[in-house]
Amino acid sequence: MSNSADSPGTGTTGSAPAPRPRFRPVRVLTVAVFALAGLLFFTSFNTAKGTNIRTDTSLLKLSDLIQERSRKNGELDESNAALRDEVESLAERDDGRSKAEDDKLTALEHTAGTQKLKGRAITVTLNDAPPNATAKLPGYPEPQPDYLVIHQQDLQAVVNALWQGGAQGIKVMDQRLISTSAVRCVGNTLILQGRVYSPPYRIQAVGNPEKLQKALADSPAIQNYMVYVNVYGLGWKVTEDGTVTLPGYSGTVDLHYAEPAG
Repeated sequence: MSNSADSPGTGTTGSAPAPRPRFRPVRVLTVAVFALAGLLFFTSFNTAKGTNIRTDTSLLKLSDLIQERSRKNGELDESNAALRDEVESLAERDDGRSKAEDDKLTALEHTAGTQKLKGRAITVTLNDAPPNATAKLPGYPEPQPDYLVIHQQDLQAVVNALWQGGAQGIKVMDQRLISTSAVRCVGNTLILQGRVYSPPYRIQAVGNPEKLQKALADSPAIQNYMVYVNVYGLGWKVTEDGTVTLPGYSGTVDLHYAEPAG
């Protein structure tokens, strides 16, 4: 048994229901894409806050901050050196030590690099190659960007060779090195004891000039560096300075090390 209302398209009093709309996944996907695009535009606007996010302004501000911190660290080093000299002057008035003890302390201070050092010296200067440098000798490839800049290992090679050659003291740029000094490069800048430097880099060592220069020439790492000097034009200059006075190390001697969290 059937009822006319129950049978679509039959009978005279009932009418067929409207067909259901078909599900269209493409239409839903289009709506979702537009919604996501709107969210991205809103996020970009909220982040930019009316500024041009395609500029290097933020990087420039970071560079300025690093340079300012480096300048302040230099000022603090100078202040620390002056205070150290004042403390030592006061201590020498009546420290209760014998002459033998004073001589031993002075020798230890010279070894540690905290006192001025006078003697014959040489200076090694390293510099980046011209940005448009090309291979000067046949058989060598055209330079990659890394071939044209001074790297951390180049500076370390010079410092290590000078120590190997019997250097009594070494100064990098305007700072004296001590046993805990770390020569580190970030990009094309040198970071040394909290201060930032750009090339050319100058390394001065007090010692026997002939032995120091021989140690430089015998270093395999520097021999490799000289290939880049001759082929791509990296800077290399060694000069004898006569008698000079290296400054004493004026920074902190406290050791900073990592500690486990938690």
